[in-house]
Amino acid sequence: MTEGPKNWFRANATLIYFLIAQFIAIGAGAASVLAYMVKLETRVNIMETRGAEYTVARMEDMKLKISGLEHQIEKNEKSIERIIDVMTRELGKSVPKQ
Repeated sequence: MTEGPKNWFRANATLIYFLIAQFIAIGAGAASVLAYMVKLETRVNIMETRGAEYTVARMEDMKLKISGLEHQIEKNEKSIERIIDVMTRELGKSVPKQ
């Protein structure tokens, strides 16, 4: 009874080795894909963490710059209005009435 399977294994040894090699290759491929996915997830997590901090810092810098520019715009508007007032006042004095 054991002679049948032994003979079959001997006769099909190449097939059996090929199937074992295929299972090893599939296992190695699956392990490689799993390792890649873990590495990719780690990179994404790091980028999200560092990126969030960097983005918040940049946004704070932009807010400071914007508030400085708004303050400068207000000063310029007041200066322009003052110049216009002085010029129109002087214009009214220098134009002779007919």
